[in-house]
Amino acid sequence: MREQDLELLRMRLGEIKSMGWIKNRRPGNVGGVGNTLEDLLNVEENNRQLPDFGTWELKSQRSRTDALLTLFHSEPEPREAGIVPRILLPWYGWPHRQAGKRYPPNERSFRQTINTLAYSDRGFTVDVDYDEQCVFAEFNWMAVDARHSRWLEGVIAAAGKGDIEPQPCWSFGCIEEKLRTKLRNLMYIRAETKQRGGAEYFKYNELEAYVDPTLENFLELLECGKIFVDFDARTGHNHGTKFRIERGAVTDLYEGHIRV
Repeated sequence: MREQDLELLRMRLGEIKSMGWIKNRRPGNVGGVGNTLEDLLNVEENNRQLPDFGTWELKSQRSRTDALLTLFHSEPEPREAGIVPRILLPWYGWPHRQAGKRYPPNERSFRQTINTLAYSDRGFTVDVDYDEQCVFAEFNWMAVDARHSRWLEGVIAAAGKGDIEPQPCWSFGCIEEKLRTKLRNLMYIRAETKQRGGAEYFKYNELEAYVDPTLENFLELLECGKIFVDFDARTGHNHGTKFRIERGAVTDLYEGHIRV
């Protein structure tokens, strides 16, 4: 099935590649390169736990971007605790820059992109715990940058000086399930971009396929600081917690790499 789906996808992408420059169908959307490709392939935009095109997950980026590539969405465990909306936003969040303007006056934000190599300026980091078989998000009040001192006072008043309780985590089993079901076969497409007449255009001409990611590779990349945990929430909407990877590290996640 994987090979059949790959052959069909290769044919469809070849047709798109032959179209040359294609106008961005979602102007103003940072994800327009992916949304336009999905439109061309008749793939419904989704955050499902299953692949986009048959057995293949599609990921796309602009060729010249250094942005991290989102692997999958996964809210931290324990899920029943509602850690992002009930703990991180009210206790560790800060006033949204559009509070009282675009959003209500009490709108709060919690946006952190963190890895294992260092603490963020607000004191958050990632830890891989092989004994507990979990990946944890951690907080250390002593690592908070001085420019956030007033925010820290509020955090200590609300939650104390200890770590986040309950501590956000992702079990190895949960991560492995994501790799097995969502990302087992990955088609990574890069697009050249240009501006013409005030509109953005894409040319999809770099295609690569990857197969069989492993939990061991994933954890190694986490420990090397090449995979990140990305929180992106505000009071009115949680955009979803994501695991994201450096573009150049995708090959290291997978056992197989196919030039299309």
